[in-house]
Amino acid sequence: MQSPQEQFGEYLRRHGQKFTHERRRVLDEIDRQQDHFQADELLSAMRKRKVKVSKATLYRTLALLVRAGLLREEVFGERHLHYERIFGQKHHDHLVCLACGKIEEFRNDEIEDAQEAICKQHGFLPTGHRMEIHGYCRECRRGRRETAQTSNIEH
Repeated sequence: MQSPQEQFGEYLRRHGQKFTHERRRVLDEIDRQQDHFQADELLSAMRKRKVKVSKATLYRTLALLVRAGLLREEVFGERHLHYERIFGQKHHDHLVCLACGKIEEFRNDEIEDAQEAICKQHGFLPTGHRMEIHGYCRECRRGRRETAQTSNIEH
């Protein structure tokens, strides 16, 4: 199995582009990310670590990494565009809190099996899928109940 650097380098060569020092630095910083991230968060993290890269280079590199199959763009609800590493990661789906924006990952083999069976039944060859369940996390539900109880007492 190729490393992310090898896969990205090969993709760039196939498309007549160079694997520059700045692109390598962006890929290295992405490797440090544990969760979903926004481009500006990544740029901020790089600047805190004194890694110099222009905002334009960062955005262009993110787009290339998506096309190379190393990152996935995610839009959760009506929130900002997030990126997620997919190299070295197993497929998973997301629970998205509408109140605080928390994104929780989960994997369920029964759901994956059902999706495969549906595709087979329809003669469909899948290349990927995304599933998001929108609602309220435990912490926000607890806060909403406390707020509702307080407002009921006041009336």
